[in-house]
Amino acid sequence: MTSQLYLITPPSITDHAAFARALDDALSAGPVPALQIRLKDVSLDEIRALTRLISPIAHRHGTAVLMNDHVDLARELRLDGVHVGQSDMSYKDARKRLGTEAMIGVTCHNSRHLAMEAAEAGADYVAFGAFYPTATKTVEHMAELDTLTIWQETMEVPCVAIGGITAANAAEVSAAGADFIAVSGAVWTHPDGPAAGVRALLSAI
Repeated sequence: MTSQLYLITPPSITDHAAFARALDDALSAGPVPALQIRLKDVSLDEIRALTRLISPIAHRHGTAVLMNDHVDLARELRLDGVHVGQSDMSYKDARKRLGTEAMIGVTCHNSRHLAMEAAEAGADYVAFGAFYPTATKTVEHMAELDTLTIWQETMEVPCVAIGGITAANAAEVSAAGADFIAVSGAVWTHPDGPAAGVRALLSAI
């Protein structure tokens, strides 16, 4: 199967204008259906400012914008949806606040049980990972590729693979059954720039 790209912002962005240009370049390089805004250890005001800057860029490229964790901020900024972790607001509460049209995804680590609960509750996608070591965040849960395969064979709700995925290993993740491959460092730290990072990943999957 062919997977699609799900792009995640770097955890820290100091130059908003430079990042906006980099994002435009990345999204111009090929289809990226979703962008998750995931900033850590920064104020809500900074997240708000960056989101207002880059959302129009993403939408111009046909890319949906999701907020990591901050459900109320996603509602305030009228984003396309949110991604919630197991320690964040529950799917049920997020759905209540955002309504039926919002896209809501749920982190499920390596647990098909958590994923089935999320899918049955109505989640738009479930995310499994990390599949490889990653410098983007501290990895508490590692996932196996057969989790994707079993999910793909038994469930219809799309699954996202996340954690340490690069152009070098994306093909095996795609082959295992990931509907979407979530990437951050493989794009933003690519030696030839973000657009080259997107092209490398798309050619791999």
